[in-house]
Amino acid sequence: MLSLNQINAFNKDGYVVVEDFINQEQRELLMKRAEKLIDDFQPPSSHSVFTTDEQERTSDEYFLSSGDQIRFFFEEKAIDDNGNFTVPKQKSINKIGHAQHELDPVYKKVINELNLPEIGLQLGIKKPRKLQSMHIFKQPSIGGEVGLHQDSTFLYTSPMSCIGFWVALEDANKENGCLQAITGGHSIPLKKRFKLSSGGGTEFEILDDSPFPDNELDMLEVKAGTLIILHGQLPHYSAANTSERSRQAFSLHLVDQDCHYARDNWLQSEF
Repeated sequence: MLSLNQINAFNKDGYVVVEDFINQEQRELLMKRAEKLIDDFQPPSSHSVFTTDEQERTSDEYFLSSGDQIRFFFEEKAIDDNGNFTVPKQKSINKIGHAQHELDPVYKKVINELNLPEIGLQLGIKKPRKLQSMHIFKQPSIGGEVGLHQDSTFLYTSPMSCIGFWVALEDANKENGCLQAITGGHSIPLKKRFKLSSGGGTEFEILDDSPFPDNELDMLEVKAGTLIILHGQLPHYSAANTSERSRQAFSLHLVDQDCHYARDNWLQSEF
């Protein structure tokens, strides 16, 4: 549970950093489970790649139907122009998503122990719904950049209610692509919505065409075990991993079940 100071920091800055939130045993359970899932995964002939501008381009069916599945997405640099892997399978995965919090017993156990919905209640969500989970790897040397974005762009409710819970499974620093954020930027209007297109695939609906402010991003360098809670309208970013060390993290997004979840959101789930 959060202290009053932590709740106030979240409301003021749009994020709060909670050290020593997840213990070493829980971290190792998630990382070993991810390794086993990847070992058992048989890559399809057509690879779904998480690119540096995925939000602009990804609309393949494997991605769009992953809301209530456990699926695997590759690093762009892990596959060459001929479709061949440039690294071993364990080093090729960008992320696993998006429903292991419901479908996998190990993830479900750890997430239930962390009791993130209780924190969601503290932060104003009246009826927390665990909507999306991701195990993110930021693979050594090839882990891709994730551009400046707001989570509510992709998990839109009316009124907006999305909160992201990002847990460092390994140390995160400037070299291996830690989170960066515009402190206080959650007061910025939501810029756009990523949604299903009536003609198939996806499209953006522009809500505010003004650019993000040209603020210097604050570097959120944290130790393994740290939780960073992110307001759904907070602009945040992570650079490419240029180091020889991975930057594994696990994230879960909550929305308020009392808010309307748009039927044309890209992520749809039966849970």
